Amino acid sequence: MEPYLVLLRGINVGGRNKVPMKALREHLTDRGYQDVSTYIASGNVLLRSDAPPQRIGPEIEAVLVENFDLDDELVRVLVLSRGQLQDVIEQKPESFGEQPDTYHSDAIFLMGIDAETALPVFRPREGVDTVWPGQGVIYSQRLSAERTKSRLSAIMASPLYKSMTIRSWSTTMNLWDRFPGREVP
Repeated sequence: MEPYLVLLRGINVGGRNKVPMKALREHLTDRGYQDVSTYIASGNVLLRSDAPPQRIGPEIEAVLVENFDLDDELVRVLVLSRGQLQDVIEQKPESFGEQPDTYHSDAIFLMGIDAETALPVFRPREGVDTVWPGQGVIYSQRLSAERTKSRLSAIMASPLYKSMTIRSWSTTMNLWDRFPGREVP
């Protein structure tokens, strides 16, 4: 059985699309997934499966829609292998996420689009925002002292936003630390 990280987009945000993590773990276990665990309530699931990622994603989307009262237009699922998450971490820009007192850093995971397609949606404010393209991800960093001036929230107006799910760098690293079978560098 292969370990996977499953990122759920559009759940437990702003009081909408509520999905209790305990119930989600039970439904996924009932569907045959192994070692199902969740990390914080924003849609982070670690599990093991013999199924390929291209089958896991649609199956979990179906579990969500069938078992919870959701606006299914907002909900999407991204399945990452250990190697894919490791690449996101290892290919980060130099010093990205290493100054949490100065910068707020996010990994914006892309779903069905590439960084070249997504990047024009970002209009970084000079001196506040910086963005870098990655493989399946956009790295976004905002100067914490100027966070209210950031243009990151402007991406929500784009139709491409439905093809993105955002995790803080801290959450991304915590997920990596919890990844089943992870080899410590």
